[in-house]
Amino acid sequence: MLKLIKAGHREMQRYYPVLETDFDSEELIGRIPMHLGISNGSIDFLLLRDEESGIDAGYAVVLTKSLYGYVDLKYFAVMPWFRGRGFGIQLMREINRRYADCQGIIAELTEFDDPDPDRLKKLRRFFKRFGYEEIRSDYSIRGVKANLLVKPVRGSTDLTPVAHRVIPDLYSRFLSAGSLWRMLDIRSVPAETEQNI
Repeated sequence: MLKLIKAGHREMQRYYPVLETDFDSEELIGRIPMHLGISNGSIDFLLLRDEESGIDAGYAVVLTKSLYGYVDLKYFAVMPWFRGRGFGIQLMREINRRYADCQGIIAELTEFDDPDPDRLKKLRRFFKRFGYEEIRSDYSIRGVKANLLVKPVRGSTDLTPVAHRVIPDLYSRFLSAGSLWRMLDIRSVPAETEQNI
């Protein structure tokens, strides 16, 4: 039986090299800010664990504290030895259950170089399967375009007019102002009107 567990500092330290393998170094939150976020409750490090064997099948890092009530599914991955066997679907279901009381769940899809040229297309398809919708945004992480997808839970899907406030608010709980400025670049995007359409 698979169970989603909230992990702590020891597990984050153990799995950080896996994050370094799964994600571009430019988009990674450093170890110290990650531990700070775990300490102050602004980051949940989650593991999908098989209770019988004690083996972890997947992980997620979720930015949880925001004045706006949204959470950000920052990192989401299945362990390499479990990929292609449906564990990603199970992990996403568990995450959706865990955050069912928030306004919505944001996912960031970055356009860093990847050996798989279809990675973004596959990720969009996977997230859309769970109700995520892409919103218009002018957002980059360390100069590389990041696409925002939102799964509305209780709030609005269209975060377009306020994304430039929500995203930095989530990161500001564990990054210094200088680090935040160096990592994120997000600008307001006007809401669509009949003239814009």
